[in-house]
Amino acid sequence: MKIALVSTSSRKNSNSLRFVNYLRHVLAEEGQHEVTIVTFEDYDIPFVGQGSVKKDTLTSFQQELISAWEAADLVIFAMPEYNWTAPPQATNVVHQLGGPAFKHLFDNKVFAMVGISNGRGGRQPALDMTTVVNKLISFTNSYSIVSPKLYESHETDKNLDENGHFAGHEIYERTTRAFLTYTLNVAQRWMSPSLVEK
Repeated sequence: MKIALVSTSSRKNSNSLRFVNYLRHVLAEEGQHEVTIVTFEDYDIPFVGQGSVKKDTLTSFQQELISAWEAADLVIFAMPEYNWTAPPQATNVVHQLGGPAFKHLFDNKVFAMVGISNGRGGRQPALDMTTVVNKLISFTNSYSIVSPKLYESHETDKNLDENGHFAGHEIYERTTRAFLTYTLNVAQRWMSPSLVEK
């Protein structure tokens, strides 16, 4: 399975990046997935009303994001919680790419949402992004699904080191792995050839 792990924090060495690196390490244990990480450290997508993304003039960051996304069967967004919601860069990405030119990014995909916190938060950004992506799947008349199981990464900096290696409480490891297993099962069922529209 092709998987894109998207860290939507623009901060360098962010907790979101720690988390997607951790998922990459866990996925590598199975050795059967093609995993790509995209980080928003070089984010340069104009905000809605201030410009748009054009297919023929993509920047290197835009090309990296779109290429990883369009190639993936499963796209996992990791979002830091800012003031109880998703960061504006995350929602802006789906707003900017949710039109006819990039409709294919919302077709025949499975999406999963993770909220990242250094405290006890993370639910709201994952819920907010779920709502927006579901609406765009519907609006573009696409055939995709957002996995119903979201994940809240609590105390991320205490549970994962700067390279995304587990270093914390066993409950964190167990619940993260349970989220990933569930998400992969949803993706495998959704991407089954017998279910894909011909």
